[in-house]
Amino acid sequence: MSGSPASRYAFEEELNLASPPHDPFAIPDEDYDSDEYENRHHAPESDDHEYGERTTYSNSNKKGPRRSRIELWKDDTRQFNKNGQNFEMVPLSDSSNHDDGDHDNYFDYDSDDNENGDDGQVRPSHYSNFYSSSPSSSAAASDGLCSGDDYDTSNTYLSKRLYHYLYPPNVPREVQLLRKENIAVPACYLLVGLLQGLSGPFTNVYPLDLNASEAQQTTISSLKSLPSTFKLAFGFFSDNVPLAGYKRKSYMLVGWAIASLSMIALLTFSDLSAEAIAMSNASQQEEEMMNEDGSSGRYLLRQLQSSTAEFGEQTKIVGTPPSISFLSFSLLMFGSGFWLADVMGDSLVAEKAKLEPESSRGHLQSTCYACRFFGLMIAAPLSTVIYSKYGPQSVVILMAALPSLILPLIYNLKEKKDVPVASTRDQCREIWSTVCSRAVWQPMGFVYLYNVLQVGNAAWKQFLKTVLNFTSNQLNSLLIVAYVLLWLGIMAYKKFFITWSWRSVYVSTTLLNGVFSALQILLIKGITFGLSPFLFALGDDAFADFIGGIQFLPTTIMMVHLCPTGSEGASYAMFTTMSNSAYSLASAFSTLLLGVWDVSKEAMERGELTGMINLTALTTLIQVSGVLFVGLLPRTKEDLANLHSDPMSGSKIGGFIFLFVTLASVLYSIVVGVLNIVAPGWSGES
Repeated sequence: MSGSPASRYAFEEELNLASPPHDPFAIPDEDYDSDEYENRHHAPESDDHEYGERTTYSNSNKKGPRRSRIELWKDDTRQFNKNGQNFEMVPLSDSSNHDDGDHDNYFDYDSDDNENGDDGQVRPSHYSNFYSSSPSSSAAASDGLCSGDDYDTSNTYLSKRLYHYLYPPNVPREVQLLRKENIAVPACYLLVGLLQGLSGPFTNVYPLDLNASEAQQTTISSLKSLPSTFKLAFGFFSDNVPLAGYKRKSYMLVGWAIASLSMIALLTFSDLSAEAIAMSNASQQEEEMMNEDGSSGRYLLRQLQSSTAEFGEQTKIVGTPPSISFLSFSLLMFGSGFWLADVMGDSLVAEKAKLEPESSRGHLQSTCYACRFFGLMIAAPLSTVIYSKYGPQSVVILMAALPSLILPLIYNLKEKKDVPVASTRDQCREIWSTVCSRAVWQPMGFVYLYNVLQVGNAAWKQFLKTVLNFTSNQLNSLLIVAYVLLWLGIMAYKKFFITWSWRSVYVSTTLLNGVFSALQILLIKGITFGLSPFLFALGDDAFADFIGGIQFLPTTIMMVHLCPTGSEGASYAMFTTMSNSAYSLASAFSTLLLGVWDVSKEAMERGELTGMINLTALTTLIQVSGVLFVGLLPRTKEDLANLHSDPMSGSKIGGFIFLFVTLASVLYSIVVGVLNIVAPGWSGES
């Protein structure tokens, strides 16, 4: 059951099961009477004692001091023996009792033998525990382990404090990410960030080294990102067609294997060394040179270079660099595997997040995304250094090796096998019912409108380079610091803002982002308060990414709560696709605004910056206007749940608009990507 501990008794009432065990902690101190408790809960005149002794209960013979509620609770929960079976209280994080079983998160069944008063009914748990039969409970009791604590010094050398930090005892084992059977989930998110950071400089710089035209560069970028438009298809297919009995882990393994093999093929069938690039460029120059008699001076691309080393002659064979077509195909396959595995990671998180207790909701996603952006923060500057010092071949080797390292972790990933799958028609009906709910189309409408309004100043980088004379290293430094603060924003939300209402987070961060965007006008006018232009721009751009990191998690947490059970893959992919497509549309609007005022490079070189100031003011105003729609966003998860019962919750119009915008955005991305491939330069590139 995926409900929170607070809702367990509601489920019991719905199932018409036995009343929950008495909880002495639920009685106010002034009303609590241990004698009354004994009278009510030990009513039988006699019963078999748990250790086989006959015990007679008599209220008139009760003597001795009043017992505390702690002592009484321990009596209720201590180990007892019936019919030769040992029963004990087991924490949700305990693995010894339900590794191979499909136990429910909050309930377990007693023995079917109903002798000696055993009724075989479902027993709700006490304080995130559940009753479970265990063959080793006697040993556990002899070790002195407390109920709700699976820490055992005989099985680990870690201190109890560190053990509980790594494996929090107050959450189900399925949510403890550092367990061997769960470690593949955060590792997948970390790998996504690492590969995004590593592939950025390679796909942006290597085509330039191959003398690719602007249109060819656009084609390469489009092919790499094209598979991201099929996230919805990846999720829907995994929901409906399990592979080898698994809905997630098999597809994740296949995805990372494809990503790794595509880079291995690029390394095997082409030469990515710096020498190959130099020889290719030299050959192209020689082709353009004419001999005195007018004949071509073309040389073979494959040739030998000899160099004298310390220990003698060494001969190195220089091969042919990859063609633009082969490079594009390799990156297409890499992107396909990358996004397939990414969707499976998101689907697993969407499933596991529903098992989180109410007190820790959101921590699972914040931890996973912290891993992702940490990898991006580390890999982006590392990739730049490796590419500059060792060449593109070293970067591609890392891109091939890292996905293969996660394959053993995926093999150990615990997922239920051969789970019954609803028919495709039933899942489509479930998704349609979901998007028609006001709890979906209203908050997702806010997400789309807000993201569309995040229109940036597309001429800003040109201003930094042309007017302020920023070097390439300084521009890269801005990017690296932005990645660092993006990760810090994620961590700040997890640590300080996770208890804030979603509206408060968006209102405060939007207004703060407007302040930092307006500071760009001061930089354009040369007002930097004594700071160098670089430091002023560093604070302006970087803190905007810090704010973006804080804003990122509330919507992803909300999306998880909107996913229907059994269709997490398609639902979560649909929500993220809609959100990401809004950013793409905002980028297109940014480009269109370049024609409103003259912000060309030539105008900047002439010192005409009025258009730059106007464009900055306009984009800042557009970005801040997103706060006007914050009323569409629920304040908390409770408000989100209340929207389901709203009279407009079943609006087919709302569901139709949601699906139309989502599918139209996907279609737009596909059309643009295909045009960039089959007709390079269609949008004006050379």
